[in-house]
Amino acid sequence: MLYRAIFALGGWTMASRILGFCRDVLVAGVIGAGMIADAFFVAFKFPNFFRRLFAEGAFNAAFVPLFSQRLTQEGRFSAKLFAEQVASMLVSILAAFTLLALLLMPWLMLLIAPGFSEQPEKFQLAVELTRLTFPYLLFMALLSLLGGMLNALDRFAATAAAPILLNIIMIAVLLMVRVGILAAPGQALAWGVCLAGAGQFIWLAIACHRAGLMIRLPRPRLTPGVRRLLILMVPGIIGAGIVQINLVVDIILATLLAEGSVSWLYYADRINQLPLGVVGIAVGVALLPMLSRQLNAGETDAAMNTQNRAIEFSLVLCIPAAAALAVLAEPIATVLFQRGQFSTEDAKATAQALAAFAFGLPAFVLIKAVVPGFFARQDTATPVKIAVVAMVVNIGLAMILMQFLAHAGIALATALSAWLNVLALGVVLIRRGHFQADGQLKSRSTKVIVSAAIMAAGLWFGADQMRAIFESTELIRAVALTSLVAGGLILFFGCAQLTGAIRIADLKYALRRS
Repeated sequence: MLYRAIFALGGWTMASRILGFCRDVLVAGVIGAGMIADAFFVAFKFPNFFRRLFAEGAFNAAFVPLFSQRLTQEGRFSAKLFAEQVASMLVSILAAFTLLALLLMPWLMLLIAPGFSEQPEKFQLAVELTRLTFPYLLFMALLSLLGGMLNALDRFAATAAAPILLNIIMIAVLLMVRVGILAAPGQALAWGVCLAGAGQFIWLAIACHRAGLMIRLPRPRLTPGVRRLLILMVPGIIGAGIVQINLVVDIILATLLAEGSVSWLYYADRINQLPLGVVGIAVGVALLPMLSRQLNAGETDAAMNTQNRAIEFSLVLCIPAAAALAVLAEPIATVLFQRGQFSTEDAKATAQALAAFAFGLPAFVLIKAVVPGFFARQDTATPVKIAVVAMVVNIGLAMILMQFLAHAGIALATALSAWLNVLALGVVLIRRGHFQADGQLKSRSTKVIVSAAIMAAGLWFGADQMRAIFESTELIRAVALTSLVAGGLILFFGCAQLTGAIRIADLKYALRRS
């Protein structure tokens, strides 16, 4: 069941990420990494900051276990009634919050992008674009609720496929800009974000209707169920807020560096998000409802095994991905983005940030696999305390490292703080007796690391030999990168077979289960 859920989520997320790459390639070619790009990326990240703060992390961590509990113990009608009460409160609060944010946007922009204030044109553009993108938050809040209900019923595909609509709409907008149908690229992209939010909401509303879960919005009331949800959300909001503060601090610090720093970090993070989204987010979303059901049923041994397999699956895929991204950072950035308004210098700067992010990729993924061990037990407080320490470390390291490594220092600080976060989470789970790594996890993890190291050495040698080729035409560069990636995959899986890190029989079994 776990593998089936992960493959369903991962498959749709992979499709979304591929389209996302197409979108980002077009963005790089159309607006590059200058003033318009920096302003748009701030405008895009700002509503996403609050989305992850309220509508995803904190909300999902509290809502999914409570909804699953009602579904299991009281039936679908009670669970649906609870969801309606929650939706009514959620819409009321976020609608008022969105209106307030639109009115106060110039002052909010001074907080999140202080470096822009020295360039009045850039500052005003960022304010204008953020006002256009901010309603995206309200749609994403409803999307999170509808998706949480579907996930609790093991219907993962519709939720995982929803982001594809965002990419399709953004690609369409960018193509219209390129052919001259739309004249202002920044404003066009911002309108595209808002329209995509509405489209994703309609998509999941249809999926819920087909599943018999379509909800209505009654008069907002603070029922006992809603009150319990809010109580559970408070530490989750603080914890998610700490994580998002890290990201906002990254933006604030990047606006104080050379123009383009915000964009370089964005493009690097987008590449890093491919394995994180396909593996980490898929594992986390699939694991939480499964652990919640097993623990509610008293199946502690099954829950322990489920978490072991989730961590094992994460490591098998993310360690080689991290090694490849670190070694091939510059060829990847060159092939994906270097064209149009995106220069060679932009590609090199993006590669520096990507290599730093890649170092933290296994930690980012493991956090997604470990945190559900707390949330499924309705413990949303412990991850908050750990995240506070990680946040302080991240801010301190970023302020130090950016003095020497510029924007790449900000990315490296984020990676180092992620490792601190996941190690602390793991220690707490082990000390409480909620997790113990079994023999299969320990053995396979060691073999994966050895196989990934051999692959990384081979990729480094190959990239060095092909350095001149990556200064040729776009087509030749793309063929060269494809050859390196294919060679790396063959080398890793060959080593994995020899060491026993991955066995063909296990892959066949996982695919059959999926």
